[in-house]
Amino acid sequence: MSTAQEKRTAWVTVRVTQAEKEKFIEQAHTEEMSLGDFIRMRLNAPRVRKTKNERAKVLQLARIGNNLNQLARWANTYKQEYESMQLLLRLQDIKEQLKCL
Repeated sequence: MSTAQEKRTAWVTVRVTQAEKEKFIEQAHTEEMSLGDFIRMRLNAPRVRKTKNERAKVLQLARIGNNLNQLARWANTYKQEYESMQLLLRLQDIKEQLKCL
């Protein structure tokens, strides 16, 4: 029997403030879901990581992307020169490596 077809018999009790409860109810209503379904959906949703280390990694990737865009723009401006062709090939290699991250 899949999870969606299993009968829910277990209880989980969580204390929240009245404001939090009202916020959950409002969000569930906006999504046109029951409160239980909404909370289950939120608990099973992928977590967006916001640690200091993760933010630093995202910032570093953004900087790398910015540098790559500048190099690509330069290479596209000077397409006729041999060096720019080599740069374009190297940029393609870097792009493929970044896809693996």
